[in-house]
Amino acid sequence: MAIYVDRETRAIVQGITGSQGSYHTKLMLDYGTRIVAGVTPGKGGMRVHGVPVYDTVEEALSRHEADASIIFVPAPYAPQAAFEAMEAGLRLLVVITEHIPIKDSIRMVAYARRTGTTIIGPNTPGVITPEECKLGVMPGHVFAKGKVGMVSRSGTLTYEIASSLTSAGLGQSTCVGIGGDPIVGLSFIDVLERFREDPETEAVVLVGEIGGNLEEKAAEYISETDYPKPVVAFIAGRAAPPGKRMGHAGAIIMGRAGTAQSKIEALEGVGASVAGRPSEVAQLITKRLKGR
Repeated sequence: MAIYVDRETRAIVQGITGSQGSYHTKLMLDYGTRIVAGVTPGKGGMRVHGVPVYDTVEEALSRHEADASIIFVPAPYAPQAAFEAMEAGLRLLVVITEHIPIKDSIRMVAYARRTGTTIIGPNTPGVITPEECKLGVMPGHVFAKGKVGMVSRSGTLTYEIASSLTSAGLGQSTCVGIGGDPIVGLSFIDVLERFREDPETEAVVLVGEIGGNLEEKAAEYISETDYPKPVVAFIAGRAAPPGKRMGHAGAIIMGRAGTAQSKIEALEGVGASVAGRPSEVAQLITKRLKGR
């Protein structure tokens, strides 16, 4: 099994005719993802890497069956693209776009919750179930099929840690980038719950960073629900100065809240193992799996 996407997932690409949309569509197709259609207003009738392009999501869905959309639309128009997909009935959206204004992200995520839609992102590398489906921009070759689930706020760290897991013979069940913005569609808790129910996932890697309280909330959830699978975490930003945004829009420390240390203490306090460096994650996962 897998969470969110698998080999049966059929997707459309909104913004397929743009440079990023076209480039990553080819990579997703090469990986084996079932891209059935693309959407760019005014570009209907084109084909991109053999994929037919339509002017609207509604038109695309009238011709093709699809379960998901991946959005490469520029920030000023990405929320409207998401609303269009949701109104057409799609219930999984991967919003790659970054720099979406917070007020627009709030509206988008609120509408998704009302309609039962899962939004991965915005500002996400996407989601991948290795050897089955990739909806995102991650380099597929660093992932391998296996039993370790991963949920992350950082794209680059996801790739680095997945590569080290793969090199250590630890494949992944599904890897989810929840996004680095202050407002995102999924929390760590949402993904941990899905991994809890997935029989193929035996351990979970949680990749956090400074800013916000998603990691502390995840620690509370692990404790309160007696989470049944070992969790290994890495928290980026230990040396970040307070009050300065580091990389992601959501990565900013205000006082004690959101510091790397507060997150590390919270996770260690509920039994999670916290790596000091990304390269240590595979070793800790191996140790925790042997100790079960």
